[in-house]
Amino acid sequence: MPLAEVLANMEHIGFAVDKQGIVDFGVKLKQQLAADQQLIWDMVGEEFNINSPKQLGHALFEVLGLPAGKKTKTGYSTNAETLEGLRKYHPVIDVILNYRSYQKLNSTYVEGFIDKIQPDGRIYSTFNQTETRTGRISSSEPNLQNIPVRTQLGSELRKFFVAKPGHILLDADYSQIELRILAHISGDKVMSEAFINGDDIHARTASQVMKLPMEMITPQLRSRAKAVNFGIVYGIGAFSLAKDTGMSVKEADAFIKDYLHNFSGVADYMDSITAFAKEHGYVTTLYNRKRLLPEVNNSNKNVQAAGIRMAMNTPIQGTSADIIKIAMVKVYNRLKAEGMKSQLVLQVHDELIVEAPLEEMEKASAILSQEMQNAAQLSIPLKADVNSGENWYIAKG
Repeated sequence: MPLAEVLANMEHIGFAVDKQGIVDFGVKLKQQLAADQQLIWDMVGEEFNINSPKQLGHALFEVLGLPAGKKTKTGYSTNAETLEGLRKYHPVIDVILNYRSYQKLNSTYVEGFIDKIQPDGRIYSTFNQTETRTGRISSSEPNLQNIPVRTQLGSELRKFFVAKPGHILLDADYSQIELRILAHISGDKVMSEAFINGDDIHARTASQVMKLPMEMITPQLRSRAKAVNFGIVYGIGAFSLAKDTGMSVKEADAFIKDYLHNFSGVADYMDSITAFAKEHGYVTTLYNRKRLLPEVNNSNKNVQAAGIRMAMNTPIQGTSADIIKIAMVKVYNRLKAEGMKSQLVLQVHDELIVEAPLEEMEKASAILSQEMQNAAQLSIPLKADVNSGENWYIAKG
């Protein structure tokens, strides 16, 4: 209930946007789409509708003769997974994947957002706190939480979310909160020690698993460890890890086994939470929010495996969602109690954004950091990094 007031306030305040910037970005995307379309046609040797799965399937598998995957009633499959598997056979695949991502940017974000900008130059989203099964807050009409960050072009969209004149955006992000919660819940000594000492957790993991000193950990070894750290409670398997890191399936399998041997507390947590879910049909977060998981006892092995992954992940992701909600209430109440004009304008999972008058910047930044770090008392310290900027792209650091 206390959070309902915070979300209502965020919906009422909205987020300032640079409308002209979005319009210009749309023009740039359309030029890129036209150039990519021509390039695809040139590479295939004929013109066709790239957006038609049937025509695209014909171009790839019949004209270019690429190895065809699944054939459905309507023709060849050209979904993202199929295309990913074809990358090594022909350079046109990369261009098609780019074309698709630009098109999604244009239709979902550029055209989708322009319609939602109000006369006062702000976008007003709706926040739902009882929508997702893990307990995360979701945003709709428009969804401001899934603006792509992994592509350079996608992350540029954040440049058009701005602070109003005389204000600045403060962006506070929890650092590796899910791994910190995993260390707390599992009680794993090695992981807990790394966080308490302020080590680079991924380098430390690689060092532990590979039995090498920290100074010998290469960026490649660190990225393998990072993939396992983040994937382990999602039930990452050798096949997925190999795909993510470029290892062979055999190497990936050995890496996961070594990881679970070295982080025995994490392995025990995964076993015990799975057993609990199977016995009781639910799991809970640290704050006793319950998620029913009938899937864990399903006779269909795929459904059951998905249920087990949810059982392992929900206490982690769900606790993270609980903590950020507590932090939001604390930040909101503190800004109000101190009579400040700074306002919470957005939450994106483990990130909070405040629009602050320039003269309140230092104080609001300190409040954000303090309240987020003190939202929960775990055996591992919570860490929140605060950055600032005139738009979301800069503030995201």
